[in-house]
Amino acid sequence: MVDLATLMLRLTVGGLLAGHGSQKLFGWFGGPGLKATAGMMESLGLRPGDRWAPIAGLSELGGGVLTLLGFLHPLGPIAILAAMGMATVKAHWGKPIWVTAGGAELPVTNMAAALALALAGPGRYSLDAALGLRLPAVLTAAAAVAAAGGVAAGAAGALPATGRQHAA
Repeated sequence: MVDLATLMLRLTVGGLLAGHGSQKLFGWFGGPGLKATAGMMESLGLRPGDRWAPIAGLSELGGGVLTLLGFLHPLGPIAILAAMGMATVKAHWGKPIWVTAGGAELPVTNMAAALALALAGPGRYSLDAALGLRLPAVLTAAAAVAAAGGVAAGAAGALPATGRQHAA
């Protein structure tokens, strides 16, 4: 039953996060698309927005797809944790927890689910299980450190400049 529960959680969280990333990247499912997402990133202090928008969208889409498939575990949940951690810090921090007040209710729930999946493993009904894959611990640790570094850089408002001028 645990493998079935893991599958259900992977399909739900992974599928919804993949859709959320598709909204940012492509404007699918009523989403804003990349240009509007870049503007939103700028408004949150994530500059340059045209660099942060694809990072956010790809973290959600890629993390969602990897999680949904149970492939290259735990890279998918790590990407989701990074994206939702950034959303919590930059868009919701300091507000009441409930989404109706602009709070972090949804990203915190997504982070809890991603962390549970990262700890539980992909389960028997996953591509990793079907292919006999298991990532080396050093790769998993490197991915976690890179994700944490990305969130820290975003929280600090740092991303290497491209030499172009961006609106403040």
